Amino acid sequence: MTEVDELRESALKEIKNTKDLNDLQRVRSEYLGRKGKVTFLLKKIREIPPEERKEFGRKVNQLKEEVEELIKEREKELKEREIEEELEKEWEDLTIPPFRPVGSLHPITLTLRRILRIFTAMGFTVREGPEVELESYNFDMLNIPPDHPAREMQDTFYINKEGYLLRTHTSPVQIRTMLEEKPPIQMVAPGKVYRRDDDPTHSPMFHQVEGLVVSEDASFPQMKYTIETFLKEFFQQDLPVRLRTSYFPFTEPSAEVDIGCVICGQKGCRVCKETGWLEVMGCGMVHPQVLENCGIDSDLYQGFAFGMGVERLAMLYYRIDNIKIFYENDLRFLRQF
Repeated sequence: MTEVDELRESALKEIKNTKDLNDLQRVRSEYLGRKGKVTFLLKKIREIPPEERKEFGRKVNQLKEEVEELIKEREKELKEREIEEELEKEWEDLTIPPFRPVGSLHPITLTLRRILRIFTAMGFTVREGPEVELESYNFDMLNIPPDHPAREMQDTFYINKEGYLLRTHTSPVQIRTMLEEKPPIQMVAPGKVYRRDDDPTHSPMFHQVEGLVVSEDASFPQMKYTIETFLKEFFQQDLPVRLRTSYFPFTEPSAEVDIGCVICGQKGCRVCKETGWLEVMGCGMVHPQVLENCGIDSDLYQGFAFGMGVERLAMLYYRIDNIKIFYENDLRFLRQF
C-alpha cells in the first residue's frame, strides 16, 4: 500500500512539472505504458496475500484512473498554451494599412495580348471555343484521317469513348466559325491546347493562336504578306522570313515559317542550331475538303490558315530557354515582367 501511495505522489509531481506535450507523452509511457510503473503494480496483484489483494487492486485501479485523468487535464492545458504561444507569434496589428505588393502580368499573357493586338489592328476578329472538344471538330472535319499519328493516345488526351478529348490545337474554333458564319471570314483563335508532350521545350499544356481567312480572293501571296507583317511587327525588326514546304492534312499547299534568328542575327548559335533560322509557325491554303465539310463552296471560296505557339514566341521575344519556367510561379522570374 505504501508503494501505491509513493507512486501517486511521484506521478502527480511529474505530470504537474511537464513542460510540453512530448514531455507529457514520456510521463504517460513511464506510468501507463506496457512496461509502466502502474502497469507493473497491476501485474503484481497476484503476488499479494489473498486477504489484501482486493483492497490493493482497488487502490491500484484508482491510481490508474487518477493518473489518466490528470494526464488528460494536463494535455488540455499544454495544448491551450501552445495555441496561445502560436497566436502571440502570429499576432498582427489589424489597424496597420495592408502591404499591397505591385503585381505584373505573366509573360504568356503579355505575349498573347501583343499577338492579338497586332492581328486586330490588321482587321482580324477574335474567336474562342471550348477546351473539351469533340473528336469530329478536332480531327474529322479538319481532314485528319482515322489512321493519322496525331490521333494516337500518346499525342492526345482522350476523355471518354464518346469522342470527347482535350483539344490538341485551336483549329476546332476555325471549324465552328465556318459552320456558324458565312464568308468572308477573317479571325484568330487564341487559347490553351493539350498534348502528351513534356520536355524543356514542350509542355503538356500550352497556348496557341491560329488564324483563318476565307474569301473569294484569299491567296498564298496574301497569306505570306500577312505573316511577314505580323512577325516584323511582333519582333519590331525587319526580319528575314522564309517559307519551307511542309505537310498538314488540313492545308494544301502547306508550309513551315522560319525567321532569321533573333538571338544571333543569323550568325549561328545554340538556339538556332548554327543554322541562322528559327521555326516559328505553320501555315497553308485551307484544303478544299475542309471548306466543303463546313458547307462552304470550295469552287467559290478559298482560304488560308496559320498557327503559332505563344510560348515559342514568348521564349524568343524574352530570351527564355526553358518552357517550364513559365509554369513554376517563381516570383523572382515573374517580377522581371
